[in-house]
Amino acid sequence: MATKPKTKAETLAWLRTIAGELATATLKRLEDTLPWYGDMPPSRRSAVGLVAQAGISSFIAWFDDPRSTPWIAADVFGAAPRELLRSVSLQQTLQLIRVTVEVVEDRVKDGGEPLREAILLYSREIAFAAADVYARAAEARGLWDARLEALVVDSILSGEADDELPSRIAALGWHGHGEVAVLVGTAPKQLDVDHVRRAARHMHADVLIGVQGNRLVLVIGRADPLAREADESIGTAPALTFMEIAAQLEPHFGPGHLVLGHAVPNLVDASKSAKAALAGFAVARSWRHAPRPVHADDLLPERALAGDPLARATLVHRIYRPLRAHSTELLTTLWSYLDNGRSLEATARELFVHPNTVRYRLKRVSDVIGWDATGAREALILQSALIIGSMSDHEHSTPRRP
Repeated sequence: MATKPKTKAETLAWLRTIAGELATATLKRLEDTLPWYGDMPPSRRSAVGLVAQAGISSFIAWFDDPRSTPWIAADVFGAAPRELLRSVSLQQTLQLIRVTVEVVEDRVKDGGEPLREAILLYSREIAFAAADVYARAAEARGLWDARLEALVVDSILSGEADDELPSRIAALGWHGHGEVAVLVGTAPKQLDVDHVRRAARHMHADVLIGVQGNRLVLVIGRADPLAREADESIGTAPALTFMEIAAQLEPHFGPGHLVLGHAVPNLVDASKSAKAALAGFAVARSWRHAPRPVHADDLLPERALAGDPLARATLVHRIYRPLRAHSTELLTTLWSYLDNGRSLEATARELFVHPNTVRYRLKRVSDVIGWDATGAREALILQSALIIGSMSDHEHSTPRRP
């Protein structure tokens, strides 16, 4: 004689009777089959157990009224503390769901076809609910990271770094080590931030990205220098310079000028590089054939004419004063050479020396300060340094009125 199928009310009553038994069996199966569950601290194991029990209770409520689907995520995952989302991955959550469903299926396999179909439908709904919970958490984390990154870049650009800047940088997962440089250009119409980060990682670099109006700002740092040194020891290419990194990131910027600030020792000092890059970006159009990217120090004359105090100080302290301190003879030769239109013969006549002597002294000038006066662009930089340096000397030698 065939067994009379249970009514839905009878099935619900039976499920409520065995709910505790199902929860106990689920926890036992978790310990036996999932190593990560056994390795958890007791408090987190308890939280996972609450999720499993809530899943079983939610299934019973859902079986009673399938229209309660929208509440599944709140019913099940609301039982766990918020930190559980950060300690249990989505993959582990799906494993938890699978084990729970398997236990329920084994126990209620004689409950009839409608109940088995309900279990399959519910397991699908709960899996989607779990994915939705983790997707929302990831989205919230991404938005928080984006706001924090924008705050850090703004602090660097404004030079208003505070004691919290290092902790904010650490929270962003910054992998840069050692020197940092800032790259400023025009923002493209469509900026793919992830593509920029992947390109930087490919060059063993890390970047902080900020968009300010029509400007795109990248704070660049070299990542994992120890690994790079190990690579170099076995004959791979050496670490790229910041200018080489900037050249490879150039396609990610919009049309227009692209200016790289000078390298600074660490991220906390990046505001100095940012100031130079921003000042260079503001005047780059004044150099008719400026390369892309261009170094901010190659725009020192334009920046100084625009009133940039950092450019004026750089010209004086890196060119004029070192040259004057080394030899007034070299300083005089350089000034004469530039005033005479970079003519060796005219300079030699003015100084009453042989042209080869002038050529030798100019080479010494290049050795001392690193700029070559025989190039048109570097000659402009050097002449600007001489003019501003002499003005600085005059300002310091003129007594102030009481």
